[in-house]
Amino acid sequence: QAQLVESGGGLVQAGGSLRLSCAASGSIFSIDTMGWYRQAPGKQRELVAHITSGGSTTYADSVKGRFTVSRDNAKNTVYLQMNSLKPEDTAVYYCAAHGVVSTARSITDAWGQGTLVTVSS
Repeated sequence: QAQLVESGGGLVQAGGSLRLSCAASGSIFSIDTMGWYRQAPGKQRELVAHITSGGSTTYADSVKGRFTVSRDNAKNTVYLQMNSLKPEDTAVYYCAAHGVVSTARSITDAWGQGTLVTVSS
């Protein structure tokens, strides 16, 4: 099963930028979709952005024009560049991999442990 390890969270002032990274490891043959979700205190987890192996992207309306998702298929790594951050972007950000095909040809999903992003006003 794939393991996802996130990095890049932290504290930033409003208007600032952060870049999150998430690397998948394990007996991976391919990954269909990789992306980012977030969960703010007292709220449900929501999709932020995801990207397919072919490069198609989807963004939440709240982050369009500010966040950019990208991936390196050779490294099984997904990135989230976050610009013009707002206090309402404060949340735990989770990396996700959907349609992870193992070398044994099983298909699963995987989640990271989450990384905290705090945007101060």
